Amino acid sequence: MGKFFLSYLLKAMRSFIVLLLSIWVAPSYGQSNFQKHYDSLGLKGSTTIYDYKNKEWIFTDERDAEIPTLPASTFKIPNSLFILEYKAVKDENEIYKWDGRPKTHFGIEVKAWERDTDLKTAYRNSTVWFYVKASEKIDREKYREMLRAIDYGNNDLSEKSSDFWNYGNFAISPLNQIEFLIKLYENNLPFSQANIDKVKQLMVSESNDSFTFRDKTGWTRKNGKDIGWWVGYLTN
Repeated sequence: MGKFFLSYLLKAMRSFIVLLLSIWVAPSYGQSNFQKHYDSLGLKGSTTIYDYKNKEWIFTDERDAEIPTLPASTFKIPNSLFILEYKAVKDENEIYKWDGRPKTHFGIEVKAWERDTDLKTAYRNSTVWFYVKASEKIDREKYREMLRAIDYGNNDLSEKSSDFWNYGNFAISPLNQIEFLIKLYENNLPFSQANIDKVKQLMVSESNDSFTFRDKTGWTRKNGKDIGWWVGYLTN
């Protein structure tokens, strides 16, 4: 089966490496040992793990696991489902042309985004402009309807820009992220099985004879604070 896990950070992206290694090496540490990694870096954050086989939750901070924030690029997991299901792209191989302009994220130029791109590459490189362009082909009310159907986030899509997962008041908690991942793993979502399978393939970052690892990072800013995520699941 597998373990569902996510790291949830609120101050600095540098902690991703610490949490990745901590989760990978010792996912059963529990609250007191896990939280020391955040404390040592002066960060407010938490890690939530769900052991699917044993139906066991592990928290570094159970209260923090229920606090919703912007999902940032972790929204590319459900959004890829929406984009495929509602034909914002013909398939995962359709190319959107780069407009030739420099691409930045909060003032940082991202060279990997400055190229013609398909959904597969956009997911891997977290290409914001590709997902914004595709999302503009889906009615905002359709997003509300489907987010309710999959019980993802607070459904506050009042942000006027197309990039509502990086700006505004749309938010999801770490617990809710895992609940969604479980539904995805179980194929228990209102999308075609073909599109669910395609998104699961997009998510694969490492695979061998022992395990398959599917994940997504995310980073945005709100009110002067960084919001960072690392979400995913491991199967063996």
